[in-house]
Amino acid sequence: MKVNAQSVNFVADGKLIGFIQNRMDKLETFYDKVISSDVYLKVENTSEKENKIVEIKVHVPRDQFIVKKQCKSFEAAVDSACSSLERQLVKKKEKMRAHV
Repeated sequence: MKVNAQSVNFVADGKLIGFIQNRMDKLETFYDKVISSDVYLKVENTSEKENKIVEIKVHVPRDQFIVKKQCKSFEAAVDSACSSLERQLVKKKEKMRAHV
């Protein structure tokens, strides 16, 4: 799957990009018609520890899923967002099976 990762106001290191790619590739086991995904990484300027924001858009035929998570680290936010996406993709697949 093509993953387009963009970091806003900072430069993401290769290790983080690799982690995101690996985690996003696992989504294809739940729904094999994923076209591409956009991952936006943002750091919010607040005194709170949970200032890392990850927004993921997953494009599938005739639809797209958007998940936004805020955590202490980008890895935790990506993991949480991917878990939400897995549930949404499984639900979409079940709906498609019901119509066939």
